Amino acid sequence: MSGGVPVRSGRNPLSAARRARDLLRGPRPEAVPALVARACTLVGLVDIAAGVFPRFRHSRMHALAEVLPGALGPFAAAMSLSAGVLLLLLAHGLRRRKRRAWRAAVVLLPAGAIAQFTYRHSIVGVLISLALLVPLLRHRDEFRALPDPTSRWRALANFMLMGTGSILLGLLVVSAHAQHMVGDPSLADRLEHVIYGLFGFEGPIVYAGNTSWTVAYSLGALGLLTAITTIYLAFRPEHPAARLTSDDESRLRALLTRHGGRDSLGHFALRRDKAVVFSPSGKAAVTYRVVSGVMLASGDPIGDVEAWPGAIERFMDEAKAHSWTPAVMGCSETGAEVWTRETGLDALELGDEAVVDVADFSLAGRAMRNVRQMVKRIERLGYETRVRRVRDLGEAELDRIRRAAEDWRGTDTERGFSMALGRIGDPDDGDCLIATAHRIEGVARSASGRAVVGDGRADQVPGPYGDLKAVLHFVPWGPDGASLDLMRRDRSADPGMNELLIVAALEAAPRLGVQRVSLNFAMFRAALARGEKIGAGPVLRAWRGLLVFLSRWFQIESLYKFNAKFRPRWEPRFVVYATSRDLPRIGLAAMQAEGFVSLALPRVLRRRPRPPAPCAHAGRDHDLNERTAQTA
Repeated sequence: MSGGVPVRSGRNPLSAARRARDLLRGPRPEAVPALVARACTLVGLVDIAAGVFPRFRHSRMHALAEVLPGALGPFAAAMSLSAGVLLLLLAHGLRRRKRRAWRAAVVLLPAGAIAQFTYRHSIVGVLISLALLVPLLRHRDEFRALPDPTSRWRALANFMLMGTGSILLGLLVVSAHAQHMVGDPSLADRLEHVIYGLFGFEGPIVYAGNTSWTVAYSLGALGLLTAITTIYLAFRPEHPAARLTSDDESRLRALLTRHGGRDSLGHFALRRDKAVVFSPSGKAAVTYRVVSGVMLASGDPIGDVEAWPGAIERFMDEAKAHSWTPAVMGCSETGAEVWTRETGLDALELGDEAVVDVADFSLAGRAMRNVRQMVKRIERLGYETRVRRVRDLGEAELDRIRRAAEDWRGTDTERGFSMALGRIGDPDDGDCLIATAHRIEGVARSASGRAVVGDGRADQVPGPYGDLKAVLHFVPWGPDGASLDLMRRDRSADPGMNELLIVAALEAAPRLGVQRVSLNFAMFRAALARGEKIGAGPVLRAWRGLLVFLSRWFQIESLYKFNAKFRPRWEPRFVVYATSRDLPRIGLAAMQAEGFVSLALPRVLRRRPRPPAPCAHAGRDHDLNERTAQTA
């Protein structure tokens, strides 16, 4: 050994032993749901291929298809299609750790193993089923996610999607057996054969030999699968989306009274289609809505900043309990810092909020020339404005404003989530501001301000809401602020109603004790502003060009330019998310929440509202909530 050179072994015995132990121990528990989901996806795809393509079943892959769950007995093709589709549907629930998906998999895999042994006498098929079943049973504690909120529209969506998929798969089945067809049927004949087959009837196509039975069983299985899944979704026990209870609303209002001035979006937490989780101390809360499996919060947490971590922890616990994807839309820079620090999530700048300081606002100066000229022109046409608190309006006038705002809404559904309250004139919202524009019939003014009668526009016939032509609604932002909620105007009114009312609200703000006003949120404002400047790079210009193109359907550039008219200061807003691959899903959920994408059923098919379902913490927090509410 002395003077010798140590010899290094090409393989470390300790590392090999460790790898052997890791292999025997199996995958990490937290990785089991994703691995099992991938296995179910692979099995499902192979089963579908085995059921659709006859050549696939006679190829070398047939040996693999024979041992996978679904290729059973004399009905191998039909069972392959059914099992393949079910496994694909099941994989998503397993990936999300859903308890119901785990139960279905535990039933399906032994059933497949028994069928393999009974009909195929295949020991290998039994082993493959047990190989998937063992980690499911061993790591059953990983599948504890509670059910998502459900509604009847999911049954309708399933019927449409499954029906479309069944027709497409049916066309593949029919076309894959073309060599056994009698004659050369057209595409219309094949489609007719598929539709008849889904309902269990014989179609116009004739096959030679036993092929007709294979096609008939396959199409019948697809139709039966569509019917069963739709019926199950329509009649399964409902888990309704949580709603803001009266007790929750009272506690939130108490928090807003003490801390509402911190965030301009705070009052929007009082939307009654949101749910809420409170911190253990009750001094902070996070409101949210679940949309397509995304637990979507908006704005900053409500309450004391020091108690935010407790509310955020409860929010994340709730997301984990249901296997929801956590996300936050429109939080401030401080909020984004706390969210990322406490949860390990990431933040991305989403846009900017326009905030006008009332003391600095003036129509004087060249920069405000366009707004000033527009307001003067509208005033000369005989319009007057009124800015009041909700509590100062009579019920009759409030009812007229509500009906007008509903009638003037440009979409079938109410839009808004993060910066919309969803109601006007509620008795509990007496501090809200309403700015209205009225047309004084028969009177207009010249450029000098002198009244003019019969100008051809002032003699219009009053509309269904009398002289009311436009409405702006603001919610409180602490004791000295207001945040814009909605803008509605009569489509027959003169252009410039919104500018007129915003200027009127800003000019009336001092007598109402308002020192700052938050206007609309402008998405990607920084990119639009920098992209139009001289010296902007090609990437920034291309990004701005895409945003301008998307503005044809979404108010991106128009909101930015509208807000910029009033020379505001810009406050950045952020989206908080777990991983970048979640961003498309979060974006779709946000569009659904804001009302840009609607998946609701027609009104006649909707279920009646039920009492709100308590969250996962409701049981253990009941006593604490009562004590906190009494103290508040």
